[in-house]
Amino acid sequence: MKSEEYLAEIRKRAGLCRAVLKRITVEQDVATFHLVTDVNYTQEDVAYASEVSRRYADGLEARAAVVKSVPSEEGIRRAVAELLGARFPAFAAFVRPEDIAVTLDGAGGRFYITAEEQNSVQKQDAVLDEVCAALRRGFCGTWTGEIRYVPAKRKEEIAREVPPEEYIFSPRFFPIDGYAPIDGSKPRPERAIYISDLNKVMQGVSVCGEIVYIEERRTKTDKPYFFINLSDGTGNLRTSYFSRKATVEKVRDLRAGHHICLTGDSELYNGGLAFRAKYIDFGAPPADFVPEQRPSRPVPAQYRAVFPMPEADLVQGDLFGRQAIAKEFAENTFVVFDLETTGLNRVNGMMDHIIEIGAVKIEGGKITEKFSSFVACPVRIPPEIVEITHITDDMLVGAPPISDVIADFYKFTAGCSLVAHNAPFDCRFITYYGEAEGYRFDHRQYDTCTFAQELLHLKNYQLQTVAEYFGFTFRHHRAYDDAFVTAKIFMELVRQNGGLPR
Repeated sequence: MKSEEYLAEIRKRAGLCRAVLKRITVEQDVATFHLVTDVNYTQEDVAYASEVSRRYADGLEARAAVVKSVPSEEGIRRAVAELLGARFPAFAAFVRPEDIAVTLDGAGGRFYITAEEQNSVQKQDAVLDEVCAALRRGFCGTWTGEIRYVPAKRKEEIAREVPPEEYIFSPRFFPIDGYAPIDGSKPRPERAIYISDLNKVMQGVSVCGEIVYIEERRTKTDKPYFFINLSDGTGNLRTSYFSRKATVEKVRDLRAGHHICLTGDSELYNGGLAFRAKYIDFGAPPADFVPEQRPSRPVPAQYRAVFPMPEADLVQGDLFGRQAIAKEFAENTFVVFDLETTGLNRVNGMMDHIIEIGAVKIEGGKITEKFSSFVACPVRIPPEIVEITHITDDMLVGAPPISDVIADFYKFTAGCSLVAHNAPFDCRFITYYGEAEGYRFDHRQYDTCTFAQELLHLKNYQLQTVAEYFGFTFRHHRAYDDAFVTAKIFMELVRQNGGLPR
């Protein structure tokens, strides 16, 4: 459908002169064109819009649904800030919420962004053009913008937070029991590193645990080697071992459930860490081995790179307007979050990378704050992830490193319960990257996917499906948008359940 041509016809009516098309929904072969206008309209305007819509519905039955919505200065300011953060993160890093001013003129408006001169290298026209175009798509009227540059302030260099000595963790080890040679590592390994602590380059290190999976494979030159998945109770390690002629038959006798010790090097490979096993022997963790729990680093005193912003859902008052808020819900604080990542797996002891974190905070039964940031990525984003998320490598230029983002996220979540849709997936990532920086995300967790399965009867429980059930529309596969709609789903499920899940 030619949206500009369609809107040109729609806007011929006085009551629809600045209307925008928010979305089109199709149900039982009827297409509904959802229009928003900022002036009073009549039923004749709706009938006219429906007639125009039928001509653009490609043979479907069609109708127009019209609502009146007048944007506020705060709504436009928030929209501008979100657009800058999503499309121009390096520029947005120097723009605070109070640096955005908005004036409304009854037929649209104008926004003003104050930025320091050091950031003027950005293509100003590109920033303004894209933000204005997005505002015109989402709000009625004409929107223009201006960037005002001021002299860069002399800023004191922010000292990097150095953790106290007790929070600078060394790798943890346990003694190897029942050692017996296969290759006969030299020197004989006496202790093994926790697989979960194998997160940096190390030479001549041993891991020890139970074989989860082992498979013999062949190289292109038809030489045998073995793919091994090993677990020690703290993590899993997948690696390949190239056998020696003298010991290949002994390795072929190994099965899942056997305990072995692998000695080799933790090396950088294709942007991540990989363990290269040089020797394989028998060995096991002590019979009474219980992984040592580390205390978490304290909550950072200040944010480093990601600064939360006030947030509100303009229609959230309706969610609990029909009944009292459950006391246990109102008296607790929740952080609802979502991640975008470079993949779904942990390979060779190394997780895929987080490329975006989005979250909102619920206090007193209302959404009050947002946390949103891209994350610098040391590898190129796979094409299939770009296709799903529309996040490109260029969009991550200037984004803060995961070490800073995860510290800020830990501060944002302090004293809160965590909520996510399919929580085990997202929590696995923040646990891994949190532990790498010494932060333990051991918060109470709620999963809206399992919560929905307990209360609703749907064809599936994907986020999109549950959102559609409640009538929520959003931009899927972007972290903040997914987190925001998950928060609304969580609030609705709590309302239907009469309280939190047990």
